[in-house]
Amino acid sequence: MGKYEPLTEFLQKQRGGEVRMSFAQIERVVGFKLPPVAQRHRAWWSNSPTNNVMTRAWLDAGFRSEQVDMTARKLVFRREKQADAPKPDPAAKTGRHPLIGWMKGTVTIPEGVDLTEPADPEWGERAWGDRE
Repeated sequence: MGKYEPLTEFLQKQRGGEVRMSFAQIERVVGFKLPPVAQRHRAWWSNSPTNNVMTRAWLDAGFRSEQVDMTARKLVFRREKQADAPKPDPAAKTGRHPLIGWMKGTVTIPEGVDLTEPADPEWGERAWGDRE
């Protein structure tokens, strides 16, 4: 059992989408005083999983910390939305990239226009000079 596992268990039992807690309430839940750095540095309450072991406690419970008020010594834990079921990959059905053909039907070529004809037949002469 990890040092902050009581906080994980407490948060998992909560029904609402947010849990407002003071630092003192968190200390009562875990059973010991928070480290001095938690009292002085807002970054200690960030949601980076590599931040500290306590961060893993609320992240593992499915929450994120928000509205950290260092002066009032309180914060909000907000439940993360459940990830929707993964969307099917359209390329898996056709074997083609999903962007292939995304503009189909949006470009029209007027009748009589030859797309293979150079737009400016003399471009080579201007760029390279007359080579004859």
